[in-house]
Amino acid sequence: MEVIFLGTGTSHGIPVIGCDCPVCRSDDPKNKRTRSSVYIIKGALRIIIDMTPEFRIQMLRENLCSADAVLITHTHADHLHGLDDIRPLTKEKPIPVYSTTPVIDTIYSRFDYIFKATQVGGGKPHIELHREDAPFTIMDPDGISTTVIPIPMKHGQMDTTGYRIDDFAYLTDCNYVPESSFQLLKGIKVAVIDGLRFRKHTTHFTIEEAIETARKIKAETTYLIHMCHDIDHDKVSEQLPDGIKLSYDGLRINF
Repeated sequence: MEVIFLGTGTSHGIPVIGCDCPVCRSDDPKNKRTRSSVYIIKGALRIIIDMTPEFRIQMLRENLCSADAVLITHTHADHLHGLDDIRPLTKEKPIPVYSTTPVIDTIYSRFDYIFKATQVGGGKPHIELHREDAPFTIMDPDGISTTVIPIPMKHGQMDTTGYRIDDFAYLTDCNYVPESSFQLLKGIKVAVIDGLRFRKHTTHFTIEEAIETARKIKAETTYLIHMCHDIDHDKVSEQLPDGIKLSYDGLRINF
């Protein structure tokens, strides 16, 4: 499996509009963060988790040009509003989009034009929405199935969904993981966990909370994601314990 970090930033992106803090003014490319998303390659299978407003830019940057499935964690704009830009990938066949029932209902409402009969040439993505609250399978182009396990979490009062695919788990936008979800994460090798900043936040893990969660999950390696402009990549990386790393846009990991 290969995981490509399309984006690793919080909802504002980094640099933040109008901000002149040291991180926003940094020349370090690892401090330039588009909104958070990953692209997963497993054999012939290509999966995208979340559709950010920079989806088109991210795919072009990484020279990626296909997808077999999309998973959505929740309906906040920074994780969903790039959905229309999947259009070029759906010319040959529809792409399935999977999430929980409330998320799928919101997609039907927020992107209602996709599902209405309109004139030919309207430039709409061809997608199929699937309501999945329990483990489900995705077929690759060769007919080989992969099981995806939804991981229930909390993002303040909002329900969000992480995903486990084989030995990989993606857990963004959360500040609480219930005990039942930890049971679904046993034995994973790589975890990606929300780690917004050091200061307390009402809907995101702090760096310390993300580290505590990582220690409970016991993955071999954990990458923090969804970081705000409080986080200078090199400086914070030096403070992290063994097995915990900061992600960055364009990072590719193989395991």
